[in-house]
Amino acid sequence: MKEEEKKTHFGYRVIPEEEKKGRVKDLFTSVSDKYDLMNDLMSLGTHRLWKRYVSSSTGLKEGERSIDVAGGTADIAILMAEKVGEKGKVVVYDINREMLNIGRGKCIDRGFVKNIQFIQGDAENIPFSDNTFHCATIGFGIRNVTHLEAAFREMARVTKPGGKVICLEFSHVQNPLLKKLYDIYSFSFIPFVGEAVTGNREAYLYLPESIRKFPGQEELKSIMERAGLYGVKYHNIFNGIAAVHTGVKI
Repeated sequence: MKEEEKKTHFGYRVIPEEEKKGRVKDLFTSVSDKYDLMNDLMSLGTHRLWKRYVSSSTGLKEGERSIDVAGGTADIAILMAEKVGEKGKVVVYDINREMLNIGRGKCIDRGFVKNIQFIQGDAENIPFSDNTFHCATIGFGIRNVTHLEAAFREMARVTKPGGKVICLEFSHVQNPLLKKLYDIYSFSFIPFVGEAVTGNREAYLYLPESIRKFPGQEELKSIMERAGLYGVKYHNIFNGIAAVHTGVKI
């Protein structure tokens, strides 16, 4: 008997699991050169404050090592590189080569050439030994991973005991009125601006759809705990438009 094909979501569409990785790569390739601009437009620049909050939560010290999974254009990596200094190291790890190239160019422009390394690869299979990093982060990338628990398990594996795994991601708005307003903004304004700026409306329809299909705060907390992280807590941003989840490897 033929084995049943496993399915997953790509936005609201249900697709075979094996297709998602390729679709994600193609989507981010198509918007890579306008990705940072769109983040600024969609959040009115506040995503930079959220990323700074992630960096400040890492507890990184000079000379330490960190990895930013799905780190793409290196916003979080640059903030962590400032903390670890030239004696430390930050790895930007992303499945998309074009996004990495944008991040690499940004780091060269800002003088971060000695302590930031760029590696292409899958979040579910991180090519580093156990207990390599003092911290692992992922910002706005976990929604695009096929198996969330597998990715968190990998991040926990490569983190040293006592180190943190931190996830910044869009989440579920708690206030019903704000949720209605956010839905209008997400499904009207974002695709309109996305098409005007990038020429790719579908990519910015996928964004709100993938957010709505993403687990809520408590469910994501449970996923991180099942991946082997302890003391998992989350901090809602703007009533849950985004959330920062933090767990510790024991």
